[in-house]
Amino acid sequence: MAFGFRRRNLTRIFILISAAILIRLATSSHPSSSDTKLHEIQGHGVLDFVHGSESVLDTRRYGFLQSRFGRDDKEDLMGDIVRNGVDDYWERFQKPYIVGPDTAQMDVQSAMSSIEMLLSLNGWVAAHCPTLVRPFGQNSHEHAFDDLISKNHLYFVGIVIHSADHFLVDQLAVIVQLVKRFGPSSLFVSMLDYDSSDSTATLTDLSEAVLTLLGVPYRIRRVSGMTEDPAAAYYPAEEAYMRNLALEPLRELYERRKIKFHRVIWLKGFTCPNDILETIKVSDANDAAMVCGMDWAEHNGFFIFSDRWRTRDINGDQFRQSKSSSKPDAVPPRDEVGAARYSQHLPFQVFCCESGTHVVDPAQTYYKGISYRAGADFHNVSTTDARPERAPDAPCLDSSQAWFCRDLWLQKAREGVQEMDARNPPARRKRALEDDSKEEVAHRLPNDADPDANAGSDYDAMPDSDVPVEDVSGSTRLSVPNSLFRPARILVNPRCVTTYAGVSHTQLALDLFGTEGEDHGIDGAGKYVLDDWEGAPDSFVCQEQRQTGGRKATKTQRRPTYSIHEDLHNYLQ
Repeated sequence: MAFGFRRRNLTRIFILISAAILIRLATSSHPSSSDTKLHEIQGHGVLDFVHGSESVLDTRRYGFLQSRFGRDDKEDLMGDIVRNGVDDYWERFQKPYIVGPDTAQMDVQSAMSSIEMLLSLNGWVAAHCPTLVRPFGQNSHEHAFDDLISKNHLYFVGIVIHSADHFLVDQLAVIVQLVKRFGPSSLFVSMLDYDSSDSTATLTDLSEAVLTLLGVPYRIRRVSGMTEDPAAAYYPAEEAYMRNLALEPLRELYERRKIKFHRVIWLKGFTCPNDILETIKVSDANDAAMVCGMDWAEHNGFFIFSDRWRTRDINGDQFRQSKSSSKPDAVPPRDEVGAARYSQHLPFQVFCCESGTHVVDPAQTYYKGISYRAGADFHNVSTTDARPERAPDAPCLDSSQAWFCRDLWLQKAREGVQEMDARNPPARRKRALEDDSKEEVAHRLPNDADPDANAGSDYDAMPDSDVPVEDVSGSTRLSVPNSLFRPARILVNPRCVTTYAGVSHTQLALDLFGTEGEDHGIDGAGKYVLDDWEGAPDSFVCQEQRQTGGRKATKTQRRPTYSIHEDLHNYLQ
């Protein structure tokens, strides 16, 4: 009897200890070498695996999926009056009628309806997006995107805000519309407020409330500027810093919970929800690494293509500063194929883009270790040091997006080389590449100062010129042409239109697509898929910011050689 009693006690103690260990494992996150960073995403616990939750982004089960950092908690001038009003409304009109779960549910539904009314009546969203003319019947087919939605993919929405309260509510409305299509557990919203000095902080409070009520996972974060002295700010470095911060939840969810997103949607300015869905379809159909919309700004009574600092056609040339109503021979892309496809409203290949709202495949980029970066040898004009001389072939000090594009081309070339290595000995492969070498001329543009034509988002861009490119550099030998390497699939979808405050989205749509939305006889996959992919150009127009001074710092232009083989040189050895 005594032995049996002791055995039962030992068994109970063992069960208690095992249960405690299981609970500890299930409710605690696993430490990692990167815990010094801001980590709110908890690692998988035992109960996560046992339960097998239907949705990996279920905010009701995982509270850490909704977080807010860096909130400005300073007392507002009329904060006490606002609080008193809220308390009075709650005590007199809300609380007395909540008598049980049923009425509480009705209250939530009422709040949801109020949110939808508030957002749908703001700006362009409700009044114009559903009725805007688009080619190929995009808006007329009720179930045009059912196949996309039925795949149950996860999407990461990134927004970087810097004193841009004039369209944040519209962006929030677009997110709400995407949530209605995909469901709240299919999106994660990362909203970064970078040193805003307008009412952005208040509007992020609104965003937090809306996303919380809808059950959408989010991280809203406010950070201060990199430097208090505007003269010491280097805009490309700030740009890279902001984007990488906005992507932190993407990496944390992958590292700590093994969650992979199908696409990253970077919201910029204002873009209609259907245009975003269309761009995702273009991305899927072409297995594209990046697909950009087109960024238009109103300038002197007409619309011009805006984000020319970050966009280059497949020949490496800048887009023309063309009007939305321009004739086919004056369209933004300068290459013949791109211009022809643009005129038919079809996606076309580019060397680099980031014109407005764009979609990135993280499997080909962020999950491969590519992040945003900037040149490091710029000059700080706030110091007394003399301006350093730079070699003609020095790296281009352009935008962080341009660095991202070049890193993407290099990554694709590496993947191709790795596959060749698996089939052929490295020495034989290298000899074969060098046998295909050719001469290439690298032209350079004169170093002209940027007068900063402040138009839309493009007041960081050089003015366009149709003057022939002057050759002042002689010739440079490229040992291996870029056309031999695997291409990066970067596209522009001209039907995904981005606008800004004060721009008539309706008039722009009429300028670009007419009144009938003609389809040029193209249907099915033909309107989405590219049959042929070009290699990277052997040179490109470099518009660079060599010194500090913020976004409006003077920029210069030149045309350097671009050699993927040189970038791969160390890898090939």
